[in-house]
Amino acid sequence: MKSLIIVGAGVSGLSAAIYAARSGFDVTILEQHNTFGGFSTGWSRKGYFFEGGMHWLTGSSPDLPLHRIWKEVGALKDNNPIENRDPLYTVYDGKEVVSLYRYLPEMEKELLRYAPEDAKMIKKMCRDTKAFVNFHMPVFDVKGCKCKNPVGFNLMEFIKMLPAVVRVPRLTKESLESYLGKFKNKNLRHLLNCVIGYRYNALSFIYTLGAFVAGDCGYPDGGSIRLVKNMEETFEGLGGKIEYRTKVEKVIVENGQVKGVHTSKGDFFADAVIISQDTRAAIDQLFEKPLQESWTGKMRERLLTDQNIFISLGVKADLSSLPYAIVLPLKKPLEYGGCKWTEIRLNNYARYKDHSPEGTTSITCLLIGDTYGFWKAAKADGTYKAKKEELCKMFVDAVAEFIPQVKSELEVTDVATPLTYERYTGAFEGSWMSVYKPGGSQDNYPQTSETIKGLYFAGLRTMMPGGLPIAVYTGRQAVQQLCRDSKVLFV
Repeated sequence: MKSLIIVGAGVSGLSAAIYAARSGFDVTILEQHNTFGGFSTGWSRKGYFFEGGMHWLTGSSPDLPLHRIWKEVGALKDNNPIENRDPLYTVYDGKEVVSLYRYLPEMEKELLRYAPEDAKMIKKMCRDTKAFVNFHMPVFDVKGCKCKNPVGFNLMEFIKMLPAVVRVPRLTKESLESYLGKFKNKNLRHLLNCVIGYRYNALSFIYTLGAFVAGDCGYPDGGSIRLVKNMEETFEGLGGKIEYRTKVEKVIVENGQVKGVHTSKGDFFADAVIISQDTRAAIDQLFEKPLQESWTGKMRERLLTDQNIFISLGVKADLSSLPYAIVLPLKKPLEYGGCKWTEIRLNNYARYKDHSPEGTTSITCLLIGDTYGFWKAAKADGTYKAKKEELCKMFVDAVAEFIPQVKSELEVTDVATPLTYERYTGAFEGSWMSVYKPGGSQDNYPQTSETIKGLYFAGLRTMMPGGLPIAVYTGRQAVQQLCRDSKVLFV
């Protein structure tokens, strides 16, 4: 039995750990935090629980190949059935204005009802979306890896993707801003701008809409915490070990071969290491000298991170009469930290009874934008806490124009910045995704080191854009490469 150390107990680390343990490796996960999950997390404040990691799950649909992986790692069980929320988003200005629905004919009908002046673009967007209904992330086995249950090639699966493939070049070249700018109706732009981050290309937007329409991207009951708890229990059921509060500081390498890792608790030795911490951070921080391989320069030069400020509110009022996902069209943009938001998207958990006491509501919001440098400077000059409080007050005032109880009945506030994510996960610039920018390539990177035998990478930055599907998939891929190199059957 070969020994394996995995750096990080997030989704990619747990995925790798489960597959490796099943394949006969002696696996230990080293996690710097006091709990598992990484970005897939949530936290409690004074009786309110805030879902901080997942708003939908790619691969939740049983019809998709990725669903098989979620089931194999034990993430999806009977204890977290899938809810396909509908509508997806609703513009609200004191009353419900216009909604984005999952069922494509209903989506088109609703948008045409509200904005007939945009009929041409609405129909074009719906045609593009329909073409992407069968376009999804395929699952492959690593070449040369002997698998107990290999994934077979499905020609029909790829034939069904052809209508989308022909649109990929056009949509990749166009920015989301340009695509949505062709809609005349301002509220329609507010609504559609909330589907993904504003710096992405139009392909990312249409791909996401297509996934919703296809019946994917549901919400597992219990959210992030239950999903990763299921994975943690699966891993420990296989005899795996997790060492918490153990920060990996350096990978130990001798004569081009991994020997283990040096941590805050001393040295751990193993035959192989899988780094599931953010690869961009790892190549600079976890080696005696920054790692230099054929791909590392490109990653350092071309990476564009997607960051967010995560604001959570506990409100002593029952807001269950409001939609789950609320888009507020701001009359005056919210400007802070060098970013400007013309709409705010709220996640309203009033109908989720495990999120707050009876008669109260947990609300969360992601303000997506490049603010890492701003918060870094605030930390350095001692104004970090004051600026978080200032932003929170501005945010509450903006939301209260539409939902007055958010200010009059406010009990709890919490603000997480990119520095928060950097501290708890070790992510580069506190970022949870890589931006697939207009005209850019979808940069993917090797998961096997070219210069250090027994060293592998999984998770964030190894494949674009990132997120939960990439995390669970690359965990599997890293172990398949390990099995191939070790001449071990992948189970």
